[in-house]
Formats: sequence, structure tokens, C-alpha cells
Amino acid sequence: MRKTLTLLIVLVFALSSSGWLFSQQNAEDEKFQKTLEKYLDALWKFYPTAGTMAGYHKYDNKLEDLSKRSLERRHDELDELNQEFVAKVDMVKLSPEVHIDHEIIVEALDMELIRHEAVVPWAYNPLFYNDIIENCIISILNSTTGTPETRAKNAAGRLKDLPKLLKQARENLQAPPQIYTETAIRQFEIILDFYQNGLPQLVAQAPDSERGKLQENLTKALPELQSYQSYLQNELLSKSTGNFRLGAAHNRMLRLLLQNDIPIQEIISRANADIENIRREMTLICSPYYKIMDPRFDLNNPPGNLTTDQLMNELVFHVTARFKDDHLTREGFFQGMQDMAAGIKTYIEENQLIDIPDKPVTIVMAPHRGYSWTRFIRPNVYEPSDEYTIEVGLMVPDIDDATALAILEEYNNYLLPFFIMRQIFPGQFVPFYFADQNTPSIVRKLYPNRPLIKGWSILVEEMMVLSGYGNYDLRLRLAQLKLRMKAAIDFILELNIHQAGMTEEQAMGYMQRKGFLSEIEAKYNWDRIRLLPGEATYAYVGLQELLDMQEAYKNKVGDSFSQKEFLSKVLSYGNLPLRRIKRLITE
Repeated sequence: MRKTLTLLIVLVFALSSSGWLFSQQNAEDEKFQKTLEKYLDALWKFYPTAGTMAGYHKYDNKLEDLSKRSLERRHDELDELNQEFVAKVDMVKLSPEVHIDHEIIVEALDMELIRHEAVVPWAYNPLFYNDIIENCIISILNSTTGTPETRAKNAAGRLKDLPKLLKQARENLQAPPQIYTETAIRQFEIILDFYQNGLPQLVAQAPDSERGKLQENLTKALPELQSYQSYLQNELLSKSTGNFRLGAAHNRMLRLLLQNDIPIQEIISRANADIENIRREMTLICSPYYKIMDPRFDLNNPPGNLTTDQLMNELVFHVTARFKDDHLTREGFFQGMQDMAAGIKTYIEENQLIDIPDKPVTIVMAPHRGYSWTRFIRPNVYEPSDEYTIEVGLMVPDIDDATALAILEEYNNYLLPFFIMRQIFPGQFVPFYFADQNTPSIVRKLYPNRPLIKGWSILVEEMMVLSGYGNYDLRLRLAQLKLRMKAAIDFILELNIHQAGMTEEQAMGYMQRKGFLSEIEAKYNWDRIRLLPGEATYAYVGLQELLDMQEAYKNKVGDSFSQKEFLSKVLSYGNLPLRRIKRLITE
């Protein structure tokens, strides 16, 4: 009887304790949710254009205020929000799911503080203003939220405030890095063309009640936009002497962007080892080709004055030069690329390599933005849909013939399929689609796991080759290895350029000698790393984390391991940080 009574007391205590714990979690979750709503509202109030693009329409009638007073107020606000999340929300009492969101938001706040304290884009990056100017009006007029009258009215309000933003840009911009201003000038030609030729067509479609105000404000804004273009070219460029290298802030930023579990020093060691191993494999593939391609010397008795690296370079460059002429035509490039993407999708389906969405991704040609051959556009965070778009600027009409030929030779019929696998299909589309489907949290959709997304497609690319894509053509394998090595090289370059002071000459030489990149591709890569700090590290870090996860998962499930199942399982966790997925997948 006493034992029974004791058990009942323990049971009652356990139940009451769990109820108390649940109520505590629930109360703390609610406190976090209120703070989160405050944080997000403040975020979109400061960045109303980004808010519109995310589907948050409360501030559609506002334009960014980047006055000194507003910037100071925002910095104080970030400090206050950081205190509320860190000091006032008890992480221990949060439910597991909310705990994850809390962790992500605290890191997002840290990232925003880095922007205010070290990056300061409104003072050192004219591209920051370009993004606002380009998207502030089109994001409203292309929206389907609210009535056409409301949208037109909000667009008119932003147009009215646009001259003020341009004035603030002139006042704020100090000494940007030259590459930032040069790219901003090239971009602004496209932006101005939209305001001069594209926007009037949208104004003509606006409701009668708002069309007049839209046209009036556009007419007033156009001279200011033209004047700002002249300012970029004739004033800002001459004083663009700033340093693009982030230095110490770069290391702090990478910690937040990468979400890595493997220490950076270990990833560096892996990258260097991978580069050498891949170079050796490429040399082995090229050796039999070299012997029958008008060789410069007897491969069995090479010149004694060549180092091992020089010998590798001689073989690979000699052989791949024979393949570069096998490419699409300039006129047929875009259609040919779409046909290749369709063929890759069919191959994946027929061989059941991975799960793919039953929804298509839209592929469109778009102007090259100066720092990326492609731009991936997801659905609005607050307005979920199945519409995913890839903008491709690899072969745009306005490039000269020499540049077009260089791009066609680099992205020849052997490398282009793997560019498509990385950037178009499955690219970011497939992993983002499934990760988004498995992510109910607004926080995780706003701050997705980009290293995972980028690394995921490299694993699929390897699956394609090993499964017989292209009938085991070694020319395809050679191109795929080159692109895989580039991920490791990009990672090393990012660190050396932003933290170790690597010069353009050193970076270009490294990419061309070690990575077998063409001059045009190496120059594009050099520009991308300077313009988009952090971006070049995603693919390799994500790949290494995934390889470690895959090995751990293999050990867990044994002979029943399926790579298709593994890749699906990874995405089933949604947009979680890498380190969390790594723990969950082996539990």
C-alpha cells in the first residue's frame, strides 16, 4: 500500500511538474513572440522596400529614411532589441522549436550590428542605394496585395520621396571601394532605363484615380535620377578610394553566415587537400588524351625542368583547350541552356536520383548585375507560393563579341551542364523548395541555411556523374572536377582576399594556375568576392558539413543507407542551421 501511495505521489508530482514546465515554456514563448513581432516590425519600418519584397505591406507607403538621425535611432533600437532578446527572454524556458528561432534572431541581430558598426553600406556602398531605387516601386506595382488603387497610391508616395533618398545618398556616401562604384554605375543604366521606359507602361495601366499623381511624381523624379547617375560617374567615382577588405569584421561575419560545426582551420586543410587531389585526378584523365593531341613532349619522358605542378598544368590546359570550341552559339545559348536543364530534369526523374518538386522553376534572361551570373528569386516570406524564378545573365545581348566568345568557351558543352546543376536545376530551386515546404517558421524563411542549399547541389552533381550522366564521358567528368575544385578555391580565396590582403594579381594567378580558370571567369570571380563578402564560402562549407553528416548517417543506418533518402531527410528539417541538422540527423 505504501509503495502504491508513493508511486501515485511521484506520478502526481511528475504530471504537475510537466504542466508547470509547459506553462512556463508557453509564457516564455509568448514573450519571445511579442519581442519578435517588435523586431520584425522595426526591421521593415527601417527597410520598407525589403519589407514589401518579403510580403510585409504595412510600410508600402514609406521609403527608406537614411538620414543621420534615422541611422542613429536604428542603432539604438538594435541595442535595445538585443537586450530584450538576450536579457529578458529566458532561453532555458523556451520550447525547443522557439529556442531555435531565438538563436537565429540573436545571430541576425549580431549581423545587423556588424552592418552598422563595420560594413556601413549607406556610407560605403552605392549598390545599397541601387537595390532600393531598383525595387522600391516595382515591388509595389507587381504585388497582388491590396487594391490597385492602394498600390498605385503607395507607389506614388515612394516616387515622391525618391528625390529625398537620392539626396541622402549623396550626403552619406564617403569613399566607397572603386569596384562598388564602378558596378553601381553599370547597374544604374539598367535602373534608369526602367524608370524612363518600363515604369511609364505600368503607370499607364494604373487606375484612373491615381494615374495622374503617379505620372506627376515620376516626372519630378526622372531629372533627379539622371542627376544622380551623373553624380555616380563624375563625382563619386573619383573619390572611391575605400578598402573593400573587411578584415576582422569578415571573420565575425562568417561565423554568423556559415553556421558551421567544423572549425574553419579544418575546412581550410580540407580545401587545400581537395585542390591537390582533384588536380591529380584531372591530370590522370588528361594523360591519354594528351598522348594523341599533338603532344609537346613525350609524356613518359617529360622535360626535367618542369615541376609537378607545371607538368599538371601543361597536360590539363593542353587537353581542355581542345574541348572549349565545343559550345552553343551565342544566338542559341539561352534556349540551349533551357534544353539542357530539361534534359537534366528528365535524367533525374528516369533514374530516381532525388525527389524533385512537381512545380516548375521559371528561367528568364536578365541583365548581368555585375557580380553574379544568376539571381534566384524565392516566394515572398509572408505570402507563400510555388513561384520560383532563376534570372540568368550569362549571355546577355549587350556584351561584345569577344566577351561572348570567351564566356561560350568557358561554359562549353561539358561544363555548362554542371553550371546548370549548381545554379538552375536542381540548383538552389529544389533544395529551397523542399526546405521552404518544411519550414513553418517565418524566422527560418527569412534567414535560410544558404551553405546547406549551395553544398546540397554539389552532392547531387556528383551523383549525376557516378550514375552515368552523359554515358560516363570523361570530358564531362573533367569539367565537373574543375567546378568542384572551384568551390574549394573560392573558399580559400575569400579568406585570403578579405583577411590576408591577397592582391588581384595574386588571386588571378592562383585561379588560373591552380584552378584552370579562364581569364574572364577568374576576373568575374575576383569581382564577386570583393562585392559579395561571404558568398564564395557557402558552397564548400556546406559540402563539407553535408559529407560529414552523410558519413555519420551511413554509420547509423548501415547497409540500408540510401543517398536519395539522406538528401531528402536533410531537407525535411527545413531551414535549420547546419550545426542543428547535423545533430538531429544522427539522433
